[in-house]
Amino acid sequence: MKLIKLDAIDSTNDFLKRLSGEQILENFTVVTAENQTNGKGQMGAKWDSETGKNLMCSVLINKLLTDISEIFDLNVAVALSIITALEKNNIPNLTIKWPNDIMSDNKKVAGILIENTIKNNGEINSIIGVGLNVNQQNFDELPKASSLAVIMKKEFDQELILNQFIECLKLNCDLLNNKLVSQLWENYNNKLFKLGIPMPFSLPDETQFMGIIQGVNSKGKLEVKLENDTIETYGIKEIQLLY
Repeated sequence: MKLIKLDAIDSTNDFLKRLSGEQILENFTVVTAENQTNGKGQMGAKWDSETGKNLMCSVLINKLLTDISEIFDLNVAVALSIITALEKNNIPNLTIKWPNDIMSDNKKVAGILIENTIKNNGEINSIIGVGLNVNQQNFDELPKASSLAVIMKKEFDQELILNQFIECLKLNCDLLNNKLVSQLWENYNNKLFKLGIPMPFSLPDETQFMGIIQGVNSKGKLEVKLENDTIETYGIKEIQLLY
């Protein structure tokens, strides 16, 4: 793995995107930053992080996906790679809050943003952005967030966790490359946050209703069982879990 360490950058995803456009980079090239001035989350949300306290990285994946229908398979592989890396560090009660948040109990400890570029020849290149709260202690303005240090009451080696994550990611990408996707999907669905538990949800028009998460389909949409026993599917930003 080629590792590029930066002190400060607008966004590790944007930096890696620019760099990959200027030169040929090996697969699993990783960019990390002590500070991001314009870190990004899902759907343009801003990712704030205390300088030097958390793991902010982007990883380049080339020529893994062969069709646009496989794009969410990579999300599944990345989320499970983070889960496995954190399990190696004894972080308790880890789940995946659809689509891309990693939770410990009811607190968010990591977020994922994957940006895919489809070239004229159909080749798909992916840049995986990960923000993992490692040693930050103060989350006063983010009551639903926490860090590994807060949860475990000790500090962690961020580079060790990065290496563990990349090791797990390579293994899971090998499964994707060998078309062994069903195993990953089964693990992903079993790790879903609030799976099978009646929970309140909200729609964009602020309508609220009760539902039970059943799983995520191959297109990456959330499947929710409603009170009338029908199952509806929802895309990103079409539904919000209230917890």
